[in-house]
Amino acid sequence: MGNSLKAIAAFVPSDECQKYLLEDLEEMPVDKMVDLSGRQLRRLPPHICSFRELVKLYLSDNNLNNLPPELEQLQNLQILALDFNNFKVLPLVVCTLKQLCILYLGNNKLCSLPLELRLLQNLKTLWIESNCLQCLPEVVCELSLLKTLHAGSNALRTLPTQLRCLQELRTIWLSGNLLSEFPPVLLDMPFLEVIDVDRNSIRFFPSLAHLPGLKLVIYDHNPCRNAPKVAKGVRRVGRWSEETPEPRKRSGAVIEITLDEKPSPPPATKPEPE
Repeated sequence: MGNSLKAIAAFVPSDECQKYLLEDLEEMPVDKMVDLSGRQLRRLPPHICSFRELVKLYLSDNNLNNLPPELEQLQNLQILALDFNNFKVLPLVVCTLKQLCILYLGNNKLCSLPLELRLLQNLKTLWIESNCLQCLPEVVCELSLLKTLHAGSNALRTLPTQLRCLQELRTIWLSGNLLSEFPPVLLDMPFLEVIDVDRNSIRFFPSLAHLPGLKLVIYDHNPCRNAPKVAKGVRRVGRWSEETPEPRKRSGAVIEITLDEKPSPPPATKPEPE
């Protein structure tokens, strides 16, 4: 019954209904965190933006498609979660929050990202998975401190060469896209530790043995005829990984090797800034 009432209240813009959805959240919590996930919100009540010392704001799993300009007042915000909403464009006010370290934008309807995103020079983690991106926005390549990029489940066919400028990038998740070849730019990024290209259309993998920082490469569910060569100690997940060697020819036939299980995806729980 409670959820039904909240669903009805979400359509009513009155202050009383919005206060009901927020469960009388009138003062900033002591831990400087506000979690309004799953409240069926259609707009963010402006009074939340008066919590100027707020560090973490979780707005996941609502019905938001815009944000109030007053959000700019939250200049201490380090974590902002906007995933599982209805954003078709990223509100520009987000790009004014210059202390952001972690930004979750996954599972929306984004087809692009604004150039103003380059203003977020403290950003270390960006999740843009499960959107409508046909190419990786080049503005991402200007986020010089970025360490983790999750761009899986879009419609990416290539990666921009400017990505090599991200010398702090350690983890890149690209599963579930439309890559037909291993992105060449990744071969010029020696500090990468994790590369995930699972569930693409890659038929051939170049050697990755020259990447000194690499620890894990996930390439399962590709129509590939070879496994990527890696340096000693690097874990491969996919056909012909270290647990099952590449197929040997015997009397002209190829011995089929069963698929290894893929490790767990990135954690659902949202990490803290480093």
